[in-house]
Amino acid sequence: MSKAVVIRGAGDVDVLDIAEVARPVAGAGEVLVEIAAAGLNRADCLQRRGFYPAPAGAAADVPGLEFAGTVVELGAGATRFAIGERVMGIAGGGAMATHIAAHERTLVPVPAGLDLERAAAVPEVFMTAYDALFLQAGLTVGDEVVIHAAGSGVGTAAIQLVARVGARAIGTSRDEGKLERCRALGMAEGILVDGEKRFADAVRALSGGQGAAIILDSIGAAYLEENMRALAVGGRLVVIGLLGGASGALSLGLLLSRRARVFGTVLRSRPLEEKAELAQKFTAHVLPLLADGRLVPVVDSVMPMAEVREAHRRMEANDTFGKIVLRW
Repeated sequence: MSKAVVIRGAGDVDVLDIAEVARPVAGAGEVLVEIAAAGLNRADCLQRRGFYPAPAGAAADVPGLEFAGTVVELGAGATRFAIGERVMGIAGGGAMATHIAAHERTLVPVPAGLDLERAAAVPEVFMTAYDALFLQAGLTVGDEVVIHAAGSGVGTAAIQLVARVGARAIGTSRDEGKLERCRALGMAEGILVDGEKRFADAVRALSGGQGAAIILDSIGAAYLEENMRALAVGGRLVVIGLLGGASGALSLGLLLSRRARVFGTVLRSRPLEEKAELAQKFTAHVLPLLADGRLVPVVDSVMPMAEVREAHRRMEANDTFGKIVLRW
């Protein structure tokens, strides 16, 4: 048997419990990972509330989208990792358990200098930011990049990736203290977003009137109009979250005049081959920067898995900077 956080129906944090569940079995090409720690994500809170069900093939009642641990069993044909190796990865669900079966091609080795608790704060945020910025939006040297919710897990990862490639990160937040902390990560400029959610004029002023080449947006509808105003000609708006709503008015006139592109991306529901391809590119291009310390996972706090309810409360109160990690 294994232990896992389970969701006993949609609701507030009191629907979360820790219970015994069947221990997964590693199938063909898979390995069984004994999980040391898992990162908490907004998607886990949404799933708990009944708004973001797990995709087909993932545990319906066990949350968790990222994990770090040790390989303890090899499935048929699995040869990439040896028993005892430390790995991290993303999952469609089920990562808040003591064990998970994962295809070996979707896993990433944990660098020697990174402990498993900090490694658990890497996969979802760094892979999301890397995929959205580089593989989807085509980030290049010198780009002006707006990163909304700069103090979030994805925000802190994106700031570092943008800065390391020689582009310019402009972060937004409703908290001045979070913007100050983001500057230490490489953020060039910060914009404090007021209650009216205005930021486009500030973006254009900070970019010499040109606007942003890329906007990484986890807010959604509430920022859509301002995002379009803030884009440069040929700019790309990448939507990775919908915290501010799922439906908004899009100015087609601005879209045409800016020759802009608007697209969305998500990792959770992608098929195996796409997740494997992302893991391989991430291992080749981003992992070396984590290994030598040029990129660092930003951990707000590490909490025992038994305190998962309090972790959800803290995330929903928006008083965190970086990732909350839950450890067994």
